[in-house]
Amino acid sequence: MKVPRLLALLFLAGCAGGSPPPDWQLNAAGSLKIFQRHYLGGDTKSAEAEFLRARDEIRRTGRGDLLARAELVRCATRAASLEFDDCPGFEALRGEAGPEEIVYVEFLAGRGARAASDDPLSKLVAAGVQFRAGKISPAQISAAAETASAQGWRRPLLAWLGVQAKRAEAAGDAEALRHVRRRIELIGLD
Repeated sequence: MKVPRLLALLFLAGCAGGSPPPDWQLNAAGSLKIFQRHYLGGDTKSAEAEFLRARDEIRRTGRGDLLARAELVRCATRAASLEFDDCPGFEALRGEAGPEEIVYVEFLAGRGARAASDDPLSKLVAAGVQFRAGKISPAQISAAAETASAQGWRRPLLAWLGVQAKRAEAAGDAEALRHVRRRIELIGLD
């Protein structure tokens, strides 16, 4: 399950026939997208406020499976920025999650394999999972940094550049380290 697909599943959950989706679905899906945009951009406070809005909208339904999906969106978005935890929000709802969500959380933990789609966030999530498992190549690290850069996603770009800096320093590659540090400086310039 890819992150955009998680959002689509949330949006479509409960839609029947040709009637317009209920407000809670539109509000929740919109807030989750805004959460991702703010989080990836580095604005944690705004991101968390949007996530809470999404969660509140979903709670109105009384559906734990949908809350579990929203928590997976949060965990996957964090994984793209190399921020890992055991998805505590999801774990609190694991008993209500479906099999597809269980498989996805296992993937995020590095205990499963998935192919990334062409979606940039999906690529970063897959790279983050590979990094977490210690199964990522230098070329994949560079590709992840360039994916984040192309999207203008500050938080994951800084995380991936940090990995590149540590690798350059460990290898004694002063020129590569200088280049990566300069990129990091440019990101922080206001």
